[in-house]
Amino acid sequence: MRERKRLEALLADESELRRRREDIAAYFELAREGETVEPELEREIEALRTFSETLEARTMLSEETDPLNAIVTVHPGAGGTESQDWAEMLMRMYLRWAERQGFKTEMNDQQAGDEAGIKSATFTITGDYAYGLLSGETGVHRLVRISPFDSAKRRHTSFASVFVSPEIDDSIEIDIKPEELRIDTYRSGGKGGQHVNTTDSAVRMTHLPTGIVVSCQNERSQHKNREKAMKMLRSRLYEYELEKKRAITRKIEDAKLEINFGSQIRSYVLQPYRMVKDLRTRVETGDVDRVLNGDLEMFIQGFLRMRREGNFAAPATDDLD
Repeated sequence: MRERKRLEALLADESELRRRREDIAAYFELAREGETVEPELEREIEALRTFSETLEARTMLSEETDPLNAIVTVHPGAGGTESQDWAEMLMRMYLRWAERQGFKTEMNDQQAGDEAGIKSATFTITGDYAYGLLSGETGVHRLVRISPFDSAKRRHTSFASVFVSPEIDDSIEIDIKPEELRIDTYRSGGKGGQHVNTTDSAVRMTHLPTGIVVSCQNERSQHKNREKAMKMLRSRLYEYELEKKRAITRKIEDAKLEINFGSQIRSYVLQPYRMVKDLRTRVETGDVDRVLNGDLEMFIQGFLRMRREGNFAAPATDDLD
């Protein structure tokens, strides 16, 4: 069902891409006939550009956990109210991003700041490839601005950390396809009488994708041995999948431990100039308000391209110290 849903989504995207292209062609035809369609045409072209960029980003989502929902945690750094307010701004930015994507959000935990902002927040973003799209947001985010909490109107630098993890489903479905099995029968040994020792009643099953092998020879009937071997194989595969999930969780937790306030990934500058700059990919924009309102596409796509190419920029420093 998961594979069917993925394929149906691909077909729907292809149909939507064709529809948008045909709409633009129709506007060009109207323009050739003398109609004034420039505003509508510009709007359609911009919508097509955004849609195409979204599709491009999805073609770069090939990691095992990319299709999963995302759990986002935001923590302010040192600095009291200033950093707590910045953490709330980041939380709002990701919630707005999710809204723009048509994703659902659920607040799991939120602790209000002493005067403003938040002390921490954890929320789940539910939607196809939510984790893959946001996986590059993990790290420290830096804000430079004139503080609204400073009566002297001095410039302040604030930090907040963002950690994004995939929502790992506890349910594990074991689907064993016949073509993935090699079943060997052989003559049982040991106790069991003449019938057991002279017929090929023992069964050995090999799961080809994982290399897991189970065997059963306790029953006199090959059919019963097959049933028991299949149960054993399902149990072994369940444990195998469970261990894979544990490994993913361990890897994520290890990455989380490496996040500190020296692992800065992005700077948001509101004063003395306006700029958002990703220090890994070198992607930057002067439209800070648009970014803080949830338009993260350029940064998400920049990260995914770098991940695909394995060519991240060397750690950068800000022009503004």
